[in-house]
Formats: sequence, C-alpha cells, structure tokens
Amino acid sequence: MDKDADFVEFVQARSSALLRTATLLTAGDRHAAEDLVQGALAKAYVAWWRIRRQGAQEAYVRTTMTRAAIDRTRGRARRPEVLVDEVPETTHRPAGAADVVGDRQAVWQLLASLSPRQRTVLVLRYYEDLSEAEIARTLGCSQGSVKAHASRGIAALRTAIQADEDVKEETRWTPSSRNA
Repeated sequence: MDKDADFVEFVQARSSALLRTATLLTAGDRHAAEDLVQGALAKAYVAWWRIRRQGAQEAYVRTTMTRAAIDRTRGRARRPEVLVDEVPETTHRPAGAADVVGDRQAVWQLLASLSPRQRTVLVLRYYEDLSEAEIARTLGCSQGSVKAHASRGIAALRTAIQADEDVKEETRWTPSSRNA
C-alpha cells in the first residue's frame, strides 16, 4: 500500500474521533477544532512512514493536537479571529478606531520626548526588530550602550505614560465625588 492511500484510509477511519477530541480541546469551538485536526494531520502526513512504522499514528496526531491546543491558549493577548458572513465592501472603522489618530499622536509625542539615541535604539529594537548587536553596528557603539539607551528610554516612556494616566485619573474625579 502506498503512503497516500494508507494516510487517506487513516483519515477516513479516524477523522470523526479526532474531531471530537479536538472539539473538547477547544472548549466547543468547532472551527478551531477543525483547524487543530487539519494542522495535526498535515504534520502527520510529513512523518507518516516513521509514525506508521512505530504504530503510533493516532497517538502522534493526538499529541500534536494537544500541543497545538495548549499553544493556542498561551498569550491570551492574541485576538481571536472574527468571522463574518460577508466581507465588507467599504472601509470599516471598529469601535474605538477614532482613538487611533490620537494614539498615534501620543506615540509621536512620547518618542519626541526621548533623546535622539534613546529614540533611535527603541525604534530599531521594537519597530525594526533588530538585535542589540545589529543596533550597535548600525550606530557604531557598544552593545552595552545600546542596552543602556534602551533601558533609559523605556524608563522615560513608562514615567511619561504614568504621569499622563495620573493626570487623566485626577480629571475624572470631581470635588463632589471625592466627598461622597
């Protein structure tokens, strides 16, 4: 029996059970479960002869699905995919999008408050995603200088952001609400 036929036979025989397991792993999210099964089967196909020889086809697929499900739950900051019935034809501004311009201006102001070296290091590090060694080469300085500028720049940004939040918090309270 050739690899493809053997793999197709396995998928036909076990896909329903694998999908049920994946649905449980994703807390009932059918679309995420289908993605887990599909991803696990794609990895299994690549390693098919090795795992078949060991008689571990289903164990391999289940382990792959489990690890992928765990990886999905890490970093909850990830935004879930939003499914819609129709793709909008016009530009859509989600709630809060009006704040983007204000946020952009705030970022510019924060960056402008930094020294040129701090600003350059932070932009190269966090926007261009360069390593400390690459930044040091680019700026013609030591990696220690890059680390110092990055540390001081981040500290300055944190201080400025905290000061801004403190001002906003103070303006939320009215004299009558403080006495209540």
